[in-house]
This record gives sequence, structure tokens and C-alpha cells, in this order.
Amino acid sequence: MTSPTILITGATGFTGRRTVELLLENKHAVRALVRADDRRAAQLRELGAEVVVGDLLDLNAVRAALEGIERAYFVYPIAPGLIEATALFALAAKEAGVASVVNMSQISARRVAKSHAALSHYTAERVFDWSGLDVTHLRPTYFAQWLIYPHWRKHIVKHGEIRLPFGSGRHAPIAAEDQARLITAILENPQPHKGKTYPLHGPVQMNQQAIADEVGKVLSQEIKYVAITLDDYRQELEKDGLPSFLIQHLLEVAKDYQNGVFEGEDSIIAQVTGQPPMTVQAFVTLYKGLFTS
Repeated sequence: MTSPTILITGATGFTGRRTVELLLENKHAVRALVRADDRRAAQLRELGAEVVVGDLLDLNAVRAALEGIERAYFVYPIAPGLIEATALFALAAKEAGVASVVNMSQISARRVAKSHAALSHYTAERVFDWSGLDVTHLRPTYFAQWLIYPHWRKHIVKHGEIRLPFGSGRHAPIAAEDQARLITAILENPQPHKGKTYPLHGPVQMNQQAIADEVGKVLSQEIKYVAITLDDYRQELEKDGLPSFLIQHLLEVAKDYQNGVFEGEDSIIAQVTGQPPMTVQAFVTLYKGLFTS
């Protein structure tokens, strides 16, 4: 295999890992940037990726990771440091001569966002734009993966409930696997997508009880949506030990959800990849084993 020309950050996460897998399946040389040289990193090596360890807040580590890279996928967790990491990545990418970047943002990213994380994503998008790099911004709605994250999954498994302060709001859950297919397609042919911002949605928009019904069909049990208050939500998140930065974000985007910010159905994934994103039923079927304990 030739020297890697595509860099994937967040390569051990749901979206990043699947993007690495798809690129390797398509015979691309891939460099995976990870935070720790652990079991997940070893698995990426076994797949055929070149793995480098580094922190996105370390300019020299990022610059080294981007050496010889033509195209890159950038993602940063919901945590402090996004704007600095974006500026450092953009600087290093310019120095390294990177031709195009796919940037993972979020659907709530906007100038008036009350969530600190969402406003940081909006600012990070502008930093990339100002850098002069050819960038495609992706703004996903709530991931389907939220159903299998520990805090939310435990309520489904133990109590048959989806507990959220989302009122009667709606969205179309988007799976990380489908985002990865789009990211792969853009990295393989970035020119038509440069300068574009794509909202990412699943195929069917539903309210929370409709989502609960789809989960229940797969699990063969009744799942109820319990519309809790924001104060209840805060207390539950604090009890589970989530960091304050993340709790502030989740509370503010819950209000956004009630106000329709997360609404929409797929308008790009099926068009670009030739395959529609998976439904909630298909997603839960894929991960059904996680709901058995």
C-alpha cells in the first residue's frame, strides 16, 4: 500500500472507525489519528491503517500527523478546546498542503446558539472558512447512537422508557455508519462538495414516542416516551457523572429540539452515496444485543 494520503481524526469513535474501514475497503491508504495506543488502535492497525498517536491540542503532533496528507476528516468531542483545536488543525493543514477537509459540526451550530458547544462549532466552522482550506461542513441531527449510549440505554433496558425533555419535537435519527459513508464519498471526491454545509438526517422524521415505538418493535416490548422536565434531566445527568460542559450543552439543545432546530429528513446521503440512511428499526436491529442487559 502507498503512503497514506487521507487522515481520519477521532478514528476510534463510531463514525471515524467506520470511515477508516470503508476507505480501506476501497483500497485507500489511511492514517488514523488516535489519543491513546490502546486495543482500539491495535484493531485499526490490524485493518491496515497507519496509526499515529497525538492530541489535537498539540500543534506539532497534528502537523506531524498531516505530513504528506491530501485530504482529512476533522472531528472534536463535545468538550472545551474545539476552537483552539480547529485553529491548530487549520494552521497545520495549511503548512502541510492539505487539499481538502471534511469538518464534523452539529445541526445546532449557529450564531445565536445558547449551548457553549454549539456556538463553538459555529465559530470553528468560520475558522476553517477563514483559513482558505477547501472545507465541507457536516451538521448532523441527534445520532441514532444516542439510543445505545449508557445513560439513555439503561432507561430503555431497565424501565422500558425513553426519558427526555423534548416535548413534541421531532427529528430523524442519523446513524454514524451512514455519516461514515458520506464522509468516505466526500473524501474520495471532494471537489463537488467544497464550501458546502450539509445537514445530516435519517430517512424518517418522528417524535420521541414514534421512535420509542420503533425500538419496541425490535425488542418485542412496549417502550414509552416519558417527557421529563429540564430540571429532572439535569439531575439525572449529574447523577450519572456527566461533565458540566456536556450537561450545559444537552440542556440547551433540548430547548432547541423543542423549537424545531433538529427537524429534517435526509437530503444528501442517499443522493451522494446511492444508499439511503438506515431507519431506527434497522439501527436497533443492528445493535439489538446491547439491549439485552
